[in-house]
Amino acid sequence: MAIMIDTPEAVSTVKHFHDYHAEAHVLSGHLQRPINQKIEPQAQVTLNDRRGGHFTRNADDVSIEGLISFTKGETRVSGARSLKNNGWVTLSTSILEGLNVFEIITADRIVSQVSTDHPYKDGHVPHVTFLGTQFKKLRVGGFPAVLTLNLGICGDKPAGDRSYFQDPNFLRGVKDQTEKIAKANGLPKELKEQYDEKLAYIKKLISAGDAPDQDAGEAGSRKPITCSLVQSIGEIPIPGVQAFGHILVIPEFGSVALGEIEVGEKVYEASERPCVYFELTSIKMKLGCIGDGNMTAGTSRTNGQSYP
Repeated sequence: MAIMIDTPEAVSTVKHFHDYHAEAHVLSGHLQRPINQKIEPQAQVTLNDRRGGHFTRNADDVSIEGLISFTKGETRVSGARSLKNNGWVTLSTSILEGLNVFEIITADRIVSQVSTDHPYKDGHVPHVTFLGTQFKKLRVGGFPAVLTLNLGICGDKPAGDRSYFQDPNFLRGVKDQTEKIAKANGLPKELKEQYDEKLAYIKKLISAGDAPDQDAGEAGSRKPITCSLVQSIGEIPIPGVQAFGHILVIPEFGSVALGEIEVGEKVYEASERPCVYFELTSIKMKLGCIGDGNMTAGTSRTNGQSYP
């Protein structure tokens, strides 16, 4: 008599694991005039390992010779397993209070926050959210800057674990935003050249689709894409001040980019496939005239590497 024996389905022995990467700081830059001083990253904190955890830094009452100052800065980075999908969540937060730049740009509180969620399987490319990001009482020359935000600018996680650099929905949104700035009347020449170049690059990525990118470096990573959470800035009643999307051009001061996101790729030694990162900077300034130099305020960055 034949005996039938049920055999269990083969159990996969593949182990999935993840390296967390996150960084945040509240202020950095290089002031060249009226003084020449490099601004080292303030309250900088990093996470770069497989264990995850939670780390914080603080900096209070910082003043760069009275020209640039803030009353309180706090940064946090963390990485942990997700209870929702058994994947990996990485969070990076930068909080800056009492910001004052040459008495022209001031803010009671700005928060830059980025979180990525890598699913356990098919989790090389994460879902990203900027929930928690905020600008409280941001002012230009004492006048309120009213911002319209789009926290969903990066959209949903691309289908099929496709790269954001090949996701048509994300690329079309960035193209529309970039095109409005590039084609705006009155855009200064330097910014016009920058945004014409950005627009050409986005169009090239859209045309390429899933084809390999010829602009990829030796390691396979491509040039970053830039976009912004800020869709528009309300009118500011100061003569000559103009808004172009998320960019303010202030005569005798310089240009200010708000809520700017850099979406880029980084290749780690243990993987041949590039890993996407998201870096959010609440305020980027290029100063001219009454002060010269550049400065960033409220920077948070996350990415991670899932294996295999």
